[in-house]
Amino acid sequence: MAIETKIEIVSWVITIVLLYIFVPKHKYREAHVSFLFMQALTWVFGAVVVELHLIAYPVRFFHYAFRSSFTFEYFIFPAVSVLFNVHFPKEGTYLKKTLYTLVFPSILTISEVLLEKYTDNIKYIKWNWFWSWLTLLLTLYASYKYYQWFFAIRKTDLH
Repeated sequence: MAIETKIEIVSWVITIVLLYIFVPKHKYREAHVSFLFMQALTWVFGAVVVELHLIAYPVRFFHYAFRSSFTFEYFIFPAVSVLFNVHFPKEGTYLKKTLYTLVFPSILTISEVLLEKYTDNIKYIKWNWFWSWLTLLLTLYASYKYYQWFFAIRKTDLH
């Protein structure tokens, strides 16, 4: 088994464990909405990026079905979005909210850059770390805004 495949399998296991540990049972509905919303976003953006030959995923699951990364676009990033949304410091200071918002895409981008440099899981063609960081930041922000909007509506419906 190639190291790239092992990396994908380990990523799945770690993500499942993180979701199990850090998503409380009373937040499962919120987590589910966040996960599905981010899957919808990443399906579109992931398809555009690979179809425009900006990024390639030489080693990936389901390589005959789609050129995007199933692991990242459909599981890892939506799961990260769940953790981001469920634990967002709503009552925190502006500084705390800003740092929280910047840390998530930064960690993902650092991980992606390391994968790009040392494996065949991802290859930048006409892309760089900044575009990854920016798109991760914007999609996480969009996901959180949707999360706020959706659950604000649901709360008002209940009262």
